Amino acid sequence: MERNFWLSLVVVPLFCACPSYADAPHKIAGFVLGANISQYDKLVRMDSAIPIRHMEYLTEVETTKILGFKNGYISYGTCAQPGRIVKIKLKYAIPDSWFFEELLKRFKKRLGEPSEWKGDPFRTLIAWKWSLKDAQKNNITVILQHYTGNDEEYTSGNSLKLAMTTAIDKERQCYEMKEPESSGAARKQKPQKTTPSKEMDFSRFVPE
Repeated sequence: MERNFWLSLVVVPLFCACPSYADAPHKIAGFVLGANISQYDKLVRMDSAIPIRHMEYLTEVETTKILGFKNGYISYGTCAQPGRIVKIKLKYAIPDSWFFEELLKRFKKRLGEPSEWKGDPFRTLIAWKWSLKDAQKNNITVILQHYTGNDEEYTSGNSLKLAMTTAIDKERQCYEMKEPESSGAARKQKPQKTTPSKEMDFSRFVPE
């Protein structure tokens, strides 16, 4: 009974059936990709806003408490269309594998079979990715994952990433045009060719 309660609480409002967005999802937990972050001043903690490292054209902000979720982060653009939400990351309140399996069934029913496996061979990280397009030809990606390891690079338990990669690319391109010296484009210079040397001190490159 408790399982059914949590599933109805989280899964029913999972995706918005918006006719203008074809079959690609844009909405979860009240947040909508493409909307402006200013619409959600009651649902996010703007004092937590911080530019994303190596992606200075995006800013990430924490959500307030959302029923059914442990925490969440919303990323929005700061260049091409300031304030436009381009990525939604949420961690579900229930970390158990049975919940992940139930979610996966519903994701497949809603989105079809995943486009790509993103997990590891040991299945410590179980992650499935969907790559979709909406009616406006925007690329939308959905990643559902379950993690049981202790690597801080990954979110433990069950989590979701919903992103509009077309908008992210536009933000990056805008930033590279305005800040060519500090952008990734400026750093993508052809690397100098080096010749391996027996005298090279590799001890500097290996942790002790």
